[in-house]
Amino acid sequence: QVQLVESGGGLVQAGGSLRLSCVASGRTFSRNDMGWFRQAPGKEREFVATISWSGGRSNYADSVKGRFTISRDNAKNTVNLQMNSLKPEDAAVYYCVSDPAYYTGNYPVGMRYWGKGTLVTVSS
Repeated sequence: QVQLVESGGGLVQAGGSLRLSCVASGRTFSRNDMGWFRQAPGKEREFVATISWSGGRSNYADSVKGRFTISRDNAKNTVNLQMNSLKPEDAAVYYCVSDPAYYTGNYPVGMRYWGKGTLVTVSS
């Protein structure tokens, strides 16, 4: 089992920045691909970004490419999401995820572990 706890959400103005963090505990963290999904009110949950267990490979949704950066620190069992140039459409609950079953292209499928989420609100 892996437990994931997110933090760092909050209210920010459009154009601003936030940094989300996720602390993992339980099964060995460093061997798992990690990532972030998000879900806005009334919308389906969507992929945001993933990072490989080594940190050497990362993937992003087209909607956040160039604005968001995912990183991890295996020594601290953390994965971070730096979000810059935030837009109102980025507002959502952001979920830390771990251990995809497989990838379809760059899209992770069947994330085995999910955090409870942290709310990001972007005012226009």
